[in-house]
Amino acid sequence: MSDTVNLELPLIAAAQAQKHVTHNEALAIADAVIHLAVISRALASPPASPLDGDRYLLAAGATGIWATHDGELAFYLDGVWRFAIPRRGWRLWSVAEAKLLVFDGSIWRDIQDIDELENMAMLGVNTIADATNKLSVKSTAVLFDNIGNGVQSKLNKHAPADTASLLFQTSYSGRAEIGTAGDDNFHFKVSPDGAAWYEALILNRNTGSQLLKHIDVTGTTTLGATHLGRIVRADATAGAFNPAGQRRQR
Repeated sequence: MSDTVNLELPLIAAAQAQKHVTHNEALAIADAVIHLAVISRALASPPASPLDGDRYLLAAGATGIWATHDGELAFYLDGVWRFAIPRRGWRLWSVAEAKLLVFDGSIWRDIQDIDELENMAMLGVNTIADATNKLSVKSTAVLFDNIGNGVQSKLNKHAPADTASLLFQTSYSGRAEIGTAGDDNFHFKVSPDGAAWYEALILNRNTGSQLLKHIDVTGTTTLGATHLGRIVRADATAGAFNPAGQRRQR
């Protein structure tokens, strides 16, 4: 009689008598190893009063009826202990530890200890990620700690006309933004409603000089080339202050 490749379920042979015996055997094995959960993986000797359906992952040094079955799955059925050899990729829930484990072909690994995650489509931590916010975190704080001499947070864009910025929101509506927005200068912008934006300051990417955009009461912006390299304060009433603090009429 031949068995299946992965779970070693017995196959019914052609013209076999008492086919139900083979069929029931296959169902019993499938019932034991599919959606696998074990009571414990710390026992090396059988419990005194097992119940039908009890399953254990046997610890090293197994004794008694479990002897020579170290590391195997033991399941109790119809008053008899039966055994299955784990295969690579099997997953089980350990009830005693409240842990999800996966078998790598040699050892059972705690899913939470697998620390290499590559090319994930999206990740939400305590919230739901989406097509735009592929990494989403909802928390009272987010910590980036250093290894070695320091730590950096990097925002990369592929062309000067693109945007790499930090956006500060209120109820998911933008109120302030800093970064390289639309070019490679460093911009400081604010908004009262997330729709209208007022740019207060630009740092020139080539010289580091400060370039102020004056905003009048109508929201019209004017950019003075003479303001390069010096700080000029904007006044939201009728004019602008010069660097010496004297009001200059327009």
